[in-house]
Amino acid sequence: MAQATVESSSARVRARLDHPVVDADGHWLEPIPLFLDFLKEDGGQSAVDDARKHMRRGPWYQAAPEERIRSRITRPQYWALTGNTLDRATGMLPELLYRRLDDFGIDFVVLMPSLGGRFAHMPQRDLRRVCVRAYNRMAAELWRPYADRIAPVGVSPNGTPQEAIEECEFMVKQLGIKAVRLGCIVTRPVEADADWQPEPGKRRQYVDCLGIDSPYDYDPLWAKLTELKLAVLDHSQGFGWGGRTSPTNMVFNHTGHFANAHYTAACGLFLGGVTQRFPKLNFAFLEGGAAWASNLCLDLIGHWEKRNRQAMRERLNPSNLDTGRIRELFEQYADDRLRKHIDDILEHNLDLSAPFETLDQVAQRAGDSDDFARLTIGGPDDIRRLFTSNFYFGCEADDPTAAWAFDPRMRLPLKAMFSSDISHFDVPDSTEVLEEAWELVEHGLITEADFRKFTFSNVVQLHGGMNPDFFRGTRVEQAAGLELAAAR
Repeated sequence: MAQATVESSSARVRARLDHPVVDADGHWLEPIPLFLDFLKEDGGQSAVDDARKHMRRGPWYQAAPEERIRSRITRPQYWALTGNTLDRATGMLPELLYRRLDDFGIDFVVLMPSLGGRFAHMPQRDLRRVCVRAYNRMAAELWRPYADRIAPVGVSPNGTPQEAIEECEFMVKQLGIKAVRLGCIVTRPVEADADWQPEPGKRRQYVDCLGIDSPYDYDPLWAKLTELKLAVLDHSQGFGWGGRTSPTNMVFNHTGHFANAHYTAACGLFLGGVTQRFPKLNFAFLEGGAAWASNLCLDLIGHWEKRNRQAMRERLNPSNLDTGRIRELFEQYADDRLRKHIDDILEHNLDLSAPFETLDQVAQRAGDSDDFARLTIGGPDDIRRLFTSNFYFGCEADDPTAAWAFDPRMRLPLKAMFSSDISHFDVPDSTEVLEEAWELVEHGLITEADFRKFTFSNVVQLHGGMNPDFFRGTRVEQAAGLELAAAR
């Protein structure tokens, strides 16, 4: 292993630690010509031609500025990769990345795709399957010689449970891949629009978060992933959703988009009872930080306290209202304008969400609804346990809100993980990325013990907690083994 000739700032941080640094989310930059070689082997020249078309720039670049505004074409990302020459080459060359890890202060990296994630969302099924398969073969083959310090992440489609199951089995059993990028949301066309719009791409879209209201039952996939010992690495994007659709401003569209997607996914998985039915399955939401997760968990607790089944029946059921007492108060405090409508108000207008209906009608509309019915919850502590046991959160080095995950005042210890994001625009110099994360300690936001969890323990638990052999044969095998043993 080549050593750094001049010690980097991150290497100095690493030298003071008594534990390895495991990067939960680094990135490489796939060489497209080589990918096309693998694709041609699997799908022939026609697949190569179709993939080239898919990867070309989209409609925003083809449209005039006024048309972008008129058609509300979302400005896509641009200049999204590092501008550092050495780091750009490092992202494309496995041996160079391997040799430079000490400069980055990183002992082991879980390496995510940059381009490969696109293939999982191609609309054409046959092209999607062959591109995903070619990517996974390429990733496994190129990074196999460096397995003692690098674990390449495979890509799986998620449009149907069966498609995901087939690819994950292939990755694990045929390629030896130990980690999978699998989104927990799917954008689908609204089925009813098929009645008037024959082209699926022109129909309205909705976000399927897999945990609730999905047209498919994803439990067989969660069961298969548990069997294969694969944690779910969700790197979904909310870019282009809702308000993030500016035709002119990429930063407007980019800020918070990962957190937005992860909030939707995690909320659906939680309310769908997935974390309760599959307690051994770990989910990581990468590159969105942990602040959104604090908000979501505390919001779920607040909603449960007010809207669990018992509380709803006791405190919110409109049939419980004492209309006689309301009449007395109207007679005492209403002016003449209100008093003349008192009978109509009491009979049909006491619920603003359903004007002109009686309280009994409003009560019947809810039926036997219980938004927490898929869960067994006895109190807020159960929500905290279910949320914090299965979910992990990738935080980039420059994200100070990672400290929220460790703040004891929140009573919500979230499993935040150091995620370098090397190769992408937000890392100007990869040799400074661990140093930047260390600023959380220098600024008094977290302790050194927290930093150990952040850069080592939590990512070891994410993967090793499901697959005790994940770190076998790696540079961090002994330390990871001791960590897992202590956790047990």
